[in-house]
Amino acid sequence: MEGEAAAARLRRAPAVGGDTGGLPGAAGGGAEGKASPEELPGPGGTGDTGGTGDGGAPPGGSGRAEGGAVALPKPTAASTDGQRSSAAAALDSFPLRHSNTLTNRQRGNEVSALPATLDTLSIHQLAAQGELSQLKEHLRKGENFVNKPDERGFTPLIWAAAFGEIETVRHLLEWGADPHALAKERESALSLASMGGYTDIVIMLLERNVDINIYDWNGGTPLLYAVRGNHVKCVEALLARGADLTTEADSGYTPMDLAVALGHKKVQQVIENHILKLFQNKELE
Repeated sequence: MEGEAAAARLRRAPAVGGDTGGLPGAAGGGAEGKASPEELPGPGGTGDTGGTGDGGAPPGGSGRAEGGAVALPKPTAASTDGQRSSAAAALDSFPLRHSNTLTNRQRGNEVSALPATLDTLSIHQLAAQGELSQLKEHLRKGENFVNKPDERGFTPLIWAAAFGEIETVRHLLEWGADPHALAKERESALSLASMGGYTDIVIMLLERNVDINIYDWNGGTPLLYAVRGNHVKCVEALLARGADLTTEADSGYTPMDLAVALGHKKVQQVIENHILKLFQNKELE
């Protein structure tokens, strides 16, 4: 079957890097010619609701091959487990593990975080981990840290959106963070939030009039990333706000092509319902 053929060509999604201590970055590799759907931009999401998740870490990579597509693993049982652990792996080089409901010891931190320890983190690391109090201290220094890019062009807002830190995103926007900012490979806060399935953050950014069809270096759009991650609510939100269903990634796949190839039935249904609604509206005009 077509889906089985696609599964046979699965590749490991590249990991994101930068100067933020192993947090995800962007770029990828692909094959020559028309890529299979798994070679589209490969997010590792963490959910369909603002700050919770069901996938893994934001996108990233280690290089671009001849075809210019990003390796995109289909979520088999093995790859899904790998994606779910990738966010933690991305923070292995951090002084602290990413905040969650576990205790410090359960997260692998031997001691509780002391202010002196947190002071050693960059503003990008603080944004990614949702450390608001320390983030505020940095921003009070008055050196325009709110839009400061790291070596890959990722701003604190992009990092917060990538990790689903909804309150950090909210505060950064209030402090003047630019929601339109693009990193060096055209990564955006909207694309990374869509990749993780953080619907509340996606809506928050769209309310700031960001480009809903913004594309990155290999043609990945927020909608394509949301479809890839099987983030149903995020797909619904993007379509309801006018995301383009005809846009293709460099691999040649549209959002519907990708949903069919990956077997994301609920996402397919959402797209089909949206298309039907568009036809009905057209007939009423």
